[in-house]
Amino acid sequence: MAESTNTIQKEIQDREAKEKRELRRKRRRRNQILAILTLLLFVCLIVAIIGTGVWYIMHRGAGKTAGGGAATTEETTIDNLFESEDEIVKPEETNTEPALTPEQQLDAILDEAFISQMPLEDKVAGLFIVTPESITGVNKAVKAGDGTKDALNKYAVGGIVYASQNMQDAAQFTEMVSNTTLYSRYALFTCVAEEGGSSTSLEKAGLADKTDSEQAMGTGADAAKAYEASGKIADSMLTYGLNLNFAPVADLATVQDSYLKDASYGSDAALAASFVTFAVQGMQEKGISSCLKYFPGAADMKEDPAKGMATSERTAEQLAAEEFTVFKAGIDAGADMVMVGHVAVPALTGDNTPCSLSSAVITDKLRNELGFNGVIITDAMNKGAITEYYETDEAAILALKAGCDMILCPDDFEKAYNGVLEAVQNGTISEERINDSLRRIYRIKYAGMMPEA
Repeated sequence: MAESTNTIQKEIQDREAKEKRELRRKRRRRNQILAILTLLLFVCLIVAIIGTGVWYIMHRGAGKTAGGGAATTEETTIDNLFESEDEIVKPEETNTEPALTPEQQLDAILDEAFISQMPLEDKVAGLFIVTPESITGVNKAVKAGDGTKDALNKYAVGGIVYASQNMQDAAQFTEMVSNTTLYSRYALFTCVAEEGGSSTSLEKAGLADKTDSEQAMGTGADAAKAYEASGKIADSMLTYGLNLNFAPVADLATVQDSYLKDASYGSDAALAASFVTFAVQGMQEKGISSCLKYFPGAADMKEDPAKGMATSERTAEQLAAEEFTVFKAGIDAGADMVMVGHVAVPALTGDNTPCSLSSAVITDKLRNELGFNGVIITDAMNKGAITEYYETDEAAILALKAGCDMILCPDDFEKAYNGVLEAVQNGTISEERINDSLRRIYRIKYAGMMPEA
């Protein structure tokens, strides 16, 4: 078995090395093209300067003659030279395309090396983050063996999210994450939800030290503590090969019985924005992707969307002045992802549609108004606010059409996957729309390939 595992690892390492060499070759070729374009632009600039100088000399001499002034011998000679020409030939204008930004260069590499080569089935699967149980069919996954390998060969999902039930001890969990990563054909998000306090899988399993909850830190009003706590969480995650944390909570809690009161920095938007900024930086600087949640906010909510429909009466003006400022702070701090909640906000949507399925919230507000260009992911789709009112495939399709890039934990993964695949095949969702989401996803996964500006 060890021999087989070593062989698999070697094959994967060889393949990854080959892919990296190919990417470097393509990157050099693109840089050469950019260098040539830059040289051409420089030559055109020189020609334009020379042409301008010639025009200036000609008109200067003509002006002096017309004014009755005596021209010098040199000026007269120059004028005579130009008089012998019927027409000055101007250099042809060259339309030079602007240089690609580093992000555009990375997109071009990703398109050529990955996305254009992926079968549609893999593209669709890459939009899902699921539990190990949902693709292997076991009740409690604690190792990644042949079952995981076969599952990932069939469904090239974009990520796996782990809970405390998957963690027995440090060695077991490290091996599980490592093997899962090796079995995946594509780069994989390996995720947990480590908010601190009681909302931490690693600490519950005895694999990380305890950190304060957001509520406890918010009470202390020392925002720098959020940086320290999130950095500590990031270090623990890196130990086990994890790379994405579904945290911090960027929501407010303005009512006494808020379902988020223990998982929020409090009711003061300015203070919460400061905490969220530090929390995001503490993770991102360590190489852990952070995910702000749950947009657009549920500050006045007592009901938990996990149990059924939950409606917020916040006005659009209140959200813009308070909740949105907190999320914008996290976005500006460099958060890679934003999670959209299932709360209904009629002031934004006009009805009781969950925000995770609403383009008015996802595209109009988060993408356009707040300017977020990272990955937008749904809250877990196995929560009551979704499962009580929508079929699992229907909800996944609606979320993608509304502007989400990734679907988290559908109630029935295979049904959701097949539904989205069919929607792309019949044109309900365009393949380019899927490609657009994959570019955002792979910008995070291959951020180390980003060319320097």
